[in-house]
Amino acid sequence: MDSACIDYKETGYFSQTISNYLDDIPELRSFYSHRPDMQGFADLLKNKKVIADRDILATVLDHQYGIDLKEDKRFYSTEEWPLVWKNIDLLSKENTYTVTTGHQLNIFAGPLYFIYKIVTAIKLSRQLKEQFPDKNFVPVYWMASEDHDFAEINYTNIGGKKVHWWYEAYGATGRINPETMRQAINQYKGALGINDHASELATIVETAYTKFDKLADATRYLVNALFGQYGLVIIDADDHRFKKQFASIIKRDIIEQNSFKNISATNEQLHQLGVHIQVNPREINFFYLLDGLRERIVFENDSYQVLNSEIRFTEAELKQEIKQYPERFSPNVVMRPLYQECILPNIAYIGGGAEVVYWLELKSNFDFYKVDFPILILRNSGLVIGKETASKIAKMELAPADLFKSSDDIKNCWVKKHSKHTLSLTEEWRELSSVFEKIKLRAHKIDSTLVPSTDAVQARLKHAIDNLEKKLVKAEKANYHTRLEQVEHIKADIFPKDGLQERTENFGLFYVKWGQHFIDELIRNFEPLDFKFTVLTE
Repeated sequence: MDSACIDYKETGYFSQTISNYLDDIPELRSFYSHRPDMQGFADLLKNKKVIADRDILATVLDHQYGIDLKEDKRFYSTEEWPLVWKNIDLLSKENTYTVTTGHQLNIFAGPLYFIYKIVTAIKLSRQLKEQFPDKNFVPVYWMASEDHDFAEINYTNIGGKKVHWWYEAYGATGRINPETMRQAINQYKGALGINDHASELATIVETAYTKFDKLADATRYLVNALFGQYGLVIIDADDHRFKKQFASIIKRDIIEQNSFKNISATNEQLHQLGVHIQVNPREINFFYLLDGLRERIVFENDSYQVLNSEIRFTEAELKQEIKQYPERFSPNVVMRPLYQECILPNIAYIGGGAEVVYWLELKSNFDFYKVDFPILILRNSGLVIGKETASKIAKMELAPADLFKSSDDIKNCWVKKHSKHTLSLTEEWRELSSVFEKIKLRAHKIDSTLVPSTDAVQARLKHAIDNLEKKLVKAEKANYHTRLEQVEHIKADIFPKDGLQERTENFGLFYVKWGQHFIDELIRNFEPLDFKFTVLTE
């Protein structure tokens, strides 16, 4: 694939806060630790304090990759996935660090940016190894297995078709049994078709969602099939041993409500800087988690109550529950990052624009609990253009940045560039403006109060001239109607639903066309620390 990179600002799809962060605006510096560049990593590694229990981390991962369900088969053998097991072993070493991204358990890997996050983690890990050869860097995908918003993960869009898992689920999504997915699996496989690499991907999907009893395990299989050869380690933090490490913070934060105080204060500061607040903390930022149940904990009537249930605790009972069953306490969106950094030797978190902004809200809470804050990396974004559409773009002589303009803007620019007539009235208006300056001077000499009236006449004429220019362009666009129809076809193909391709389209049809080479090309072309939007053309 050929690649071209453009500034995120030119796309019009990224917030001012993200631009400010990437541009190193001084006002934001107190809300993160180190800059997202190699010097920032060098500075962080000099003083990095790992509080994670490496032995427990490796032990839990060994167990999670040793799953053997429904069939007498080891899905993750050391022979088939040597880099995964090598990286799990490396996590026990003091000079090994993780580069982490996280996402919900979207069926069939959801939209493309699910894939792009992981690719960014893999590529950055490689680049860090080149820069710091005496250290090891392991890319990690953190499965949001405790998230309970099933409606956000139970569908995907592929080739303009929505594939839906029709099922009512409650509690942590990672614990859901995917046995009711048969209809969705068949629909997805049908969308893949039968050409090229379709059967390969269909087999992966079939195995993932029919050979495992939990959605978390199914997702691990699918993601590992795509990325295991690159050494990606997939972690499910819904585990008693991990939660036990976090138990002291769980107890303190529920009782003392520290995260609520710290993050609320930070949000006020960010609000004053004009930052759009992504998440707001609650007084208690943990859910109570059982099979089929994940509900908020609130403090009411001198007791800790689990909403929509009969479960309640006194303070003494709550402490005992946390001590005995820490896995029953699930962090919400503002505490999950802290949990992550407590159980991983992590140095970087890779997220989308909204994620990076909400992480900016959290540093004061990290400081309070004396946990190192990772370097925040905006994940790579991409646009994949097939050969047929690329041919249309070439014939229209459109540059990569042009593609992000509105259809009308593209058409207007194209017509002005290719018309045999001069459609701009800029020069004529310059001449008229010169005439008006003379008129205003004469009017001022006669009666200075006439100047505003002259300005008003000039403004009305400018408006009329602008309208006339629009009519000239519109008339010429009609002359090129057939040619300009291509713009609509191009936009519809690469911007589904008038949005970024990566936020809607599933990776499936790209994989059918190119197979694993599609992932290879993403890794080859994405540059995590350049912070550019990548346009990939067949």
